[in-house]
Amino acid sequence: MTRVWKWNRPVTVREVLEDLQQERSIAYTTVMTVLDNLHQKGWVRREAEGRAYRYEAVSTRAAYSAALMNDAWSQSDNPAAALVAFFGMMSQEQRHALRDAMRIVQGPEEGPGDAETRAAPEASGEKHEEKSGENPVENPGENPAGNAGEKPGGENPASDRDGTGR
Repeated sequence: MTRVWKWNRPVTVREVLEDLQQERSIAYTTVMTVLDNLHQKGWVRREAEGRAYRYEAVSTRAAYSAALMNDAWSQSDNPAAALVAFFGMMSQEQRHALRDAMRIVQGPEEGPGDAETRAAPEASGEKHEEKSGENPVENPGENPAGNAGEKPGGENPASDRDGTGR
C-alpha cells in the first residue's frame, strides 16, 4: 500500500515492481499477488488496461491510519485510559498536531463576545495557563473534544435554565 499511496495515481504491477527493485530483488508475480490480495480485501480498486490492470488506493493513507486508531480504541475495555496512555506517548509535535486537528473538527465555536473572554480569561474569572509542553490529558477537568450540548469550558446550557449558574 505504501507504494500505491506514494504514487498517488493508478499504477501497474510493473511500475510498483520497478520501484521496489530499486531497494531489493523481488519477483513480478509477488507484486502481482500482493496487489491482487489488496484488491480482494477492498483496499485498492483496479481497472483493466490492455492485458494488465491499473491499481488505485480506495482511501488515503490518513484515512487508513484513522480507521486503525479508531478500531484499536473501540476495542479497549477502558477507552479513556487508552487515550491517556496514547497521549502520554505523543511527542510535543504530535500534541500540537492533535490540538490543530481538534480545532479543525470543532470548527468556529465563538459567539459574540467570546473572543474577548478567551483572550483575557482573568476577566471572566477563569484561570487557564498554556504551557508549551502541555499534554491534553494533564488537565482532566478540561474536555478538548467537547460534549454534545456543552459550551466550551464544560458549561451545560440546559442546566442553567434559571440563570443562577447551577
